[in-house]
Amino acid sequence: MRVEKISDYEQDFDNTGIDSQGKQHTLIRKAVEIFGEDTFMYYVETRPSSGDESYFYQPRVDKDQIVLHFTMGYLKGDMATLTKPNYHVSVPFLIGRNGTIYNLFSSYYWSYHLGEGAVGGNTERSQATIGIEVSNIGPLKKIGDNLVSTYRGDPVYCGLNQTGYYCANSFRDYDYFATFTENQYSSLIILLRYLTARYKIPREFLEAPQRYETAPEVADFKGIVSHVNYRASDKTDFGPCFDWDRVITGVKA
Repeated sequence: MRVEKISDYEQDFDNTGIDSQGKQHTLIRKAVEIFGEDTFMYYVETRPSSGDESYFYQPRVDKDQIVLHFTMGYLKGDMATLTKPNYHVSVPFLIGRNGTIYNLFSSYYWSYHLGEGAVGGNTERSQATIGIEVSNIGPLKKIGDNLVSTYRGDPVYCGLNQTGYYCANSFRDYDYFATFTENQYSSLIILLRYLTARYKIPREFLEAPQRYETAPEVADFKGIVSHVNYRASDKTDFGPCFDWDRVITGVKA
């Protein structure tokens, strides 16, 4: 999908609640105060209209960490995958390119989001961590004067002259990555402030070199990490186009 079309694509989901598989969702706009701050987080409670809850597990589990992901897809497809019946691969929060925070289930609950081979064990760490997905197509490949996503043979994402939509930086066998929007950064910072306050998770981050590495000690780290810290070279979220310093400054302010 061309990057210029994503805004209308997301707006269509907000208008209809229908994902890429034709599944209907009920969308309810809500707000919650961030503990200890005179600030509210605005979000959209998003649930399959069928009432299905089979994509997550409901026992409450203590949380000690937040793990950031990007979806390698677009919003309607992201929503379809993350609420797939009986699939149990999901996260409680998804952030659209327009900055909308979608809440798919209570963050007290859990679903698998780290994958087989994850440091510390997929089950153990998926239970103890809160996953956040940011809607972003991820790695791109250059074909002529265009950049094409690596997602299921997707067509052109943007042109090489549209420099605001990508960065050229090599990471785990890819040379280009899609950038994130201003609204996504703002919403992610607010969501991280809310979750760290609610669950008393330290507002700590790995040191710069470790943020892009699979780290054996990540399972014991109390704070905010990303998927690459749990998985070896098969994952790229979050790669080099993510502005960690901006998020760290906003979360710790």
